Parts: sequence; structure tokens; C-alpha cells
Amino acid sequence: MASLAVVRGDVVVAQSELNSAIVDGRLLLPRDHARLHQKVNPMFYDFFDSPIGPLVLVGDDDGALTQLHLPKGGEPGHVAPEWKRAPARLRETRAQIAAYFAGKLLTFDVPLAPRGTEFQRTVWDELLRIPYGDTISYADLARRIGKPSAMRAVGAANGANPIALIVPCHRVIGADGTLTGYGGGLPAKRWLLDHERRYAPAPLLELRP
Repeated sequence: MASLAVVRGDVVVAQSELNSAIVDGRLLLPRDHARLHQKVNPMFYDFFDSPIGPLVLVGDDDGALTQLHLPKGGEPGHVAPEWKRAPARLRETRAQIAAYFAGKLLTFDVPLAPRGTEFQRTVWDELLRIPYGDTISYADLARRIGKPSAMRAVGAANGANPIALIVPCHRVIGADGTLTGYGGGLPAKRWLLDHERRYAPAPLLELRP
């Protein structure tokens, strides 16, 4: 039996296959073997027409949401050509988003599978703990994950959040209460925060202009 080696995350190939080889007339290097043996996980998407513009919802074959893209210039965000449109697979996510925009849902309950580094996932997990209608600063976020001096890295991870809205990166604002950058644009960020303040269980302070 050939010994096994782990190559690039959870891709497992035979040790004997790590040498160069000719396949279909093309020289394959070790990194190509990893690609050959990597399982392709199909992705499914659908659109949601929201008050802040068309959203793109993306899920995997396990039923988890992997991405939620905000509109760009009023148009839907990125849709990869290999993704398959499958509204039925994202029906529950669509229903919860509709309830959120109607002010009837304060906490999402859909399986999430964002892809990122361990540090990024730590930041995204902490974002999920920010209550509906509340906001924190980047410094607060850095302190909450035990990295008070990593504000810049925390800000970058916040900006790289692949599941906007549901993983609420819009609830992170400047230390003085002013809005900061947002992938969907500052008008969308202000709309979301004003919407949540309108339906939050207790009134909160208004944002400064």
C-alpha cells in the first residue's frame, strides 16, 4: 500500500503521486496532483431583491450559506459562472432575510460556512455576538477577541466578511460614532443600522452624521 501524504489542507494524495507525471500529454507538477484529487463542492445561488438593492445568496451542497454579496452600483454582486441557480436550496435563507427586512426577525438561524483564515473566522464569530440594533467600534472588536493591538488586522478581517448582513459587519463603526467603510456603500450601512434601531427591543443612541 502506498503511503499517504496530506497536501494543501484536507486534500490527500498517494506519496507515489507526488512526483511529476505526464497526463494527457501535459506535465503535471505536485501542485497539479493536489488539484486533481481535490473534491469539487458545487455551489448554488439565488437573488434577493432587498430595500438596499439586489443581494446574491450563495450556498454549498451541504445546505450552508457561504457568501452573501451586497449590490455594487445598484447591480447584483459577483456570480461565478460555475455556480448553479437553485432558489429551492436557499428558500429558508430568503425567508429569514425577508423577515429581517420586515422588522420581524432579530436573529438569523441559518447554517453558515464562511471560508477564511482562523483569525478571520474568529473575528466573524465575534461579529455574530453583536446584538441586533447595537454597534461597537473596531477597537472594541479587537479587545473582544483578545487582540487589542490588532485593530488594523481586525478591520481587514471585518472588511473581508463573505456573508454580509447575516454576519453583521455593518454593526462595527468608528470609535466616535461615525460610519466607516462598507462593501455595500455607506448609504446601505446607514439604512441597515437605522432599520435595526427602528425595530430593536430598546431605543439606542442615534449615529452622528
